[in-house]
Amino acid sequence: MRIRADEGSREVVFAGPAGRLEGLHELPEGEVRGAAVVCHPHPLHEGTMRNTIVYRMARALRSAGLATLRFNFRGVEGSEGEHDGQGGEEGDVAAALDLLEERHPGRPFWAAGYSFGSRTVCGLAVRDTRIRRLILIALPIEAYDCHCLEEAPQPGLIVLGSGDSFGTLTELARRFPHLPERFETEEITGADHFFRGRTPILEETVRDYARRMGENGRR
Repeated sequence: MRIRADEGSREVVFAGPAGRLEGLHELPEGEVRGAAVVCHPHPLHEGTMRNTIVYRMARALRSAGLATLRFNFRGVEGSEGEHDGQGGEEGDVAAALDLLEERHPGRPFWAAGYSFGSRTVCGLAVRDTRIRRLILIALPIEAYDCHCLEEAPQPGLIVLGSGDSFGTLTELARRFPHLPERFETEEITGADHFFRGRTPILEETVRDYARRMGENGRR
């Protein structure tokens, strides 16, 4: 059973496949037009839901009318369990979507992630039809098998840095010459994998995409 939290609380605790998971559920100003789970980078490299890029992605999505749920993967800070790294964290994302379904029934759901988080939500999207749209930041195409890009049916946005050692737009095109047209791609000039000095540009890129999708009625 899911562990409930008070409806008015930003801090939530919910049941995942490896134990309790902790998160932050935040609402946009005005109408809630959708909801998004936002996933952090690699747990073994200090990735948490409080990561700056994760925070900025969530804020950008809220500006477009989406409620957001940032959470810590299993084994991170107050979340129970141990890091899996072989796909187990996809179950954590599915549990986060369960909570969003409970909080925002009937709304469209997005899944967003940074680095390890982006590979995780992409992998889940292949089999979880609740996800309507993807936001993939710094997808580590040189560190992981990312053929989920070809298999996931959802449209989405891929943002890479031109100086990212884990994958640039050039490398994306080389590995996926027939990348589905449903994905928009953006490359931030001069950005490394951590978007040092470029996080405001990254936030603006996500915000503009999310608002545009909402305005076009395509959410």
